[in-house]
Amino acid sequence: MPDAAAPRGGRARAALLRGAGFFGFWLLLARPSAFAWADLAVGLLAATLATWASLQLLAPGPSRLRYGALLPLVARFLWQSLVAGLDVARRVFDPRLPIKPGYLAYPVRIPGGPRRAAFGAFTSLMPGTLPVGEDRDGSLVYHCLDLDQPIASSLARDEALVAEVQGGTTTRD
Repeated sequence: MPDAAAPRGGRARAALLRGAGFFGFWLLLARPSAFAWADLAVGLLAATLATWASLQLLAPGPSRLRYGALLPLVARFLWQSLVAGLDVARRVFDPRLPIKPGYLAYPVRIPGGPRRAAFGAFTSLMPGTLPVGEDRDGSLVYHCLDLDQPIASSLARDEALVAEVQGGTTTRD
């Protein structure tokens, strides 16, 4: 079913971009040096089916993604991953195991749906915190390795960067 919000040619462009991405991903998994040319048909079929499913599940629409805002988000992600990973390793190898695990409810300002799911997925990649669900108020609940760390303020910085990449929309804007 075509999306009325998609501009003319938007669905075809989305299909081409998604198909190329799925085929590229298939090439990464298939190791091009290890497959025969006949295998390309399998890859093209898989990419075509994945593209069709993708278009059915998430119809193309107007994008407000800000690619210029990706650089600070990626830089923060890489830095935080390094720092948090070293911190987790230090804690694991410390004989005293200095941790204070527990749960933190973070009131997310990004509206529900794919945008909030992207924020949850992004924050799940950070060592030491893991989103485990939502509470009754709609806050994301995180399992944290050490509740003495400034987790909420770190999540707020991450949320601001993710919201900026997504077009700057939050429920309290």
